Amino acid sequence: MRVPFSAVPFALAALAGLAACSDHQPEQIRPAAELVAALPPGRPAIYAAALEGPEPFVRALYAVYAGDGRGLEPLPPGRDPIYGRTLNAMIGADFRKADGEAPFLNHDPICGCQDSGGLVLESVVVTESGATTAEAAVVFSNLGETHRQTLKLMKEGQSWRVVDVLVPGQPPLTEQLLKVID
Repeated sequence: MRVPFSAVPFALAALAGLAACSDHQPEQIRPAAELVAALPPGRPAIYAAALEGPEPFVRALYAVYAGDGRGLEPLPPGRDPIYGRTLNAMIGADFRKADGEAPFLNHDPICGCQDSGGLVLESVVVTESGATTAEAAVVFSNLGETHRQTLKLMKEGQSWRVVDVLVPGQPPLTEQLLKVID
């Protein structure tokens, strides 16, 4: 079942409202982080975790690949709310410029793959450089191969977003896309 992005904050607010109105003692009310963790891997869990902080957001992103290995259900290029506005604009421009051919970005930048299988998130180290910016150094294995990359994150509105992907030995994803769409 698809849950529209706009419905996630409303659903969390409704859950918080129900919890506040219940007869449970305060120590029995589950914190928002527990509610997010209870969601099955997928877009609703990612959107909810994006409201919690950079580390829960990144862990929710990779949980999708660890679950059934299918990754995220694709959205129209340039309209994925896990990415920041600028990166989304670049992805959309790359797709439009390809004009029916394979775009430059023909893989999933979160797992650096077209297919995932048995993805295991080995470590996440988040460094916040301000109230609205952070970097997440991730190490994961996919199809038996270890990968390292850094997700540059920014808080846009109330949610954390991926604004760039840095892979050792390669230019940043935004730089690569800019060369293609320029």
